Amino acid sequence: MVQLIPSSDEVMNILKRTGAFREGHFIYPSGKHTPHYFQMPLAFRYYDTARVLAVALSRKFRIEKEISSVLPKVAVVAPGPGGIPVAFGVREALSAEQIYWAEREDGKRMFRQYVTTGEINPCVIVDDIIRSGEAIRETATLVRELGAQIIGCGAIVRFHNAPAEIDGIEIKSLVEFDAKFYDEGAQCVECRQDAPVEHVRF
Repeated sequence: MVQLIPSSDEVMNILKRTGAFREGHFIYPSGKHTPHYFQMPLAFRYYDTARVLAVALSRKFRIEKEISSVLPKVAVVAPGPGGIPVAFGVREALSAEQIYWAEREDGKRMFRQYVTTGEINPCVIVDDIIRSGEAIRETATLVRELGAQIIGCGAIVRFHNAPAEIDGIEIKSLVEFDAKFYDEGAQCVECRQDAPVEHVRF
């Protein structure tokens, strides 16, 4: 039997193989310590890998009647640059009509395209990774302000402490990850073990 959606373990193996997921001892610009680091764009530099991940996520959307019943009149929306490869892959897999992407500018999230109220089809918001949920919440607000309906949300990876839904819409993901962060070195297991440190950025 063909497995249409890879398991969480299979997706993590892809992320490890491409360098998109690393384990060690990392410190973020915020000062938080963590034993893991996701750099999702590394998985999307390979077309075959990007397609596997995007198609798998698209299948989670396609089985939802509210989404499949309105295809292809759907917009796929990315909250920021990291989600753009995911959005293009999901759009292609769903044969959706529209694609939009946003980014933060002067402290506010906005679309890079000129968009007018009522122009956007019912939309699916997708990202590569959801850490806190801030970006996807801001994008949902932006979409609502433009009069569009949100019919789906998802990401390749969602941290456990991120929201599980937006506006009552379940956030689909290929991996649910139990992220571990320490506010300071005194709490960090890797610090106590004198593990080599690498300073990283999101």
